[in-house]
Amino acid sequence: MKKLLLILFVVVSLGELIAGFIDVPELHLVCKPMILLTLGAYYWVSAGHRNTLVLLAIFFSLAGDVLLMFDAGNELFFIFGLLAFLTSHLFYIFVYRQHQWPAVEDKLKGIQKIRLAFPIVLAGTGLMVVLYDALGPLKIPVMVYALVLVVMVLNALFRYGRTSPKSFRLVFGGAVFFMLSDSLLAINKFLTPLANSATWIMLTYIVAQYCIVSGLLDHDSEPDAQRD
Repeated sequence: MKKLLLILFVVVSLGELIAGFIDVPELHLVCKPMILLTLGAYYWVSAGHRNTLVLLAIFFSLAGDVLLMFDAGNELFFIFGLLAFLTSHLFYIFVYRQHQWPAVEDKLKGIQKIRLAFPIVLAGTGLMVVLYDALGPLKIPVMVYALVLVVMVLNALFRYGRTSPKSFRLVFGGAVFFMLSDSLLAINKFLTPLANSATWIMLTYIVAQYCIVSGLLDHDSEPDAQRD
C-alpha cells in the first residue's frame, strides 16, 4: 500500500507540473488537491505512531492548496490560503520540536547557532524589504506569514544532532524548499511575473512537503536507534 500511494503521489505531482507548464486547467483541478491527499495517506499507512499534529499540518497545507487555486478571482481566497499555510507552518514548528531527542544536548550553541541561522533570517528579511512597497493592504498579513515561515525553517535547523542524520537532512531541506517555493510565489504575485512560475513554485513545494514528511517518518524515538 505504501508503494502504491507513493507512486500515486508521484503521478499526481507530475500531472500538476505538466498542467502548470502547458496550462491545462482541468488537469490542475484534479491533480493539485491530490498531492497532499496522497502524501497524507502515505504518512497514515507508513507511520508507526501517527502524530495528530503532522496530520493537521498536512490538512491545512491541503486547505491552502485548494484555496489558492481560486485566488485569481477573489483576493479573499488568497488571504484564507495564506492563513491556512500559516497554520500549517505553526503545526510543523510544534512537530519539529516533538520529533527530536529531548535528552540529547543541543549541538548548535552560541556563535555557531547564530552563524547558521543568520542566512535564513537574512533571506526572509531581504525578501520582505524587496516586496514591502508592492504588498499594499496585505503588508501586515504577509509579514506575519514570513516571520512564521522563517521560524519554521529555524526550528528545522535546530533539530541538528537531535535526530537521525537522514531525518535532519530531509526535514531541513524540505523546510528550505518550502521557503523557496513561498518566495517564488510572493515575487511572482507581488513583484514581477516569473517565467514558468507555476511549474517552479509547485516543483519546489512538492519537494518540500515530501522531504518534510519523509524526514519525520525517519525520526527515531530513541538516540541509540539512530541510523545514517
